[in-house]
Amino acid sequence: MKRRLTLHVPREAVHQPLTYRLAVDFDVAAKILRAQVAPNQSGTMVVELSGDIDELDAAEQWLERQGLRLDRAPGQLRIDAVRCVDCGLCSSVCPSEALQFSAPNWQLVFHDDRCLVCEQCIPSCPFDAISLGLDQPVAVTIQASVERA
Repeated sequence: MKRRLTLHVPREAVHQPLTYRLAVDFDVAAKILRAQVAPNQSGTMVVELSGDIDELDAAEQWLERQGLRLDRAPGQLRIDAVRCVDCGLCSSVCPSEALQFSAPNWQLVFHDDRCLVCEQCIPSCPFDAISLGLDQPVAVTIQASVERA
C-alpha cells in the first residue's frame, strides 16, 4: 500500500534520520518527492510511503511522536476537460512535471502518478479547470476526453 504525506519537520527534528528509521524499524520505504529542509530550520517534505497497512499506521504514529505534523493528501487533482483550453500555464508551474504537453497535438496530459498534490497549478489556471477532488481520489486525464474543433 502507498500513502502520500506532507511532513512538517520542526527545527528540533531536522537532524533525525527519519527515512532510515522508517526503513529499519517499520519496513516502510519512503520516496521523497519534494523537500525543503535546511539545517537548524523547520521544513517540509512530501513523501510517498510504501509498505504493509499496519506498518504504515505504526510509522505515521512514530513520526507524530517525533514532533512532526503530518498532512495526508486529501485527494488528487481533477481537470475539467470542458473548461481546459490547453493554454499550458499549469504545466509551467508544476514542479513534478505531472502536467505536460504531448506532441504532436500539444494537448495537456496529466500524469497522476507524478502529482505531488502541491496545488500550485490550481491558482495558475485562468479558466478554473483544475480542482482538488476530495470525494474520490480519482484523477481525470484530458488527453482523450476532449475533441477540439
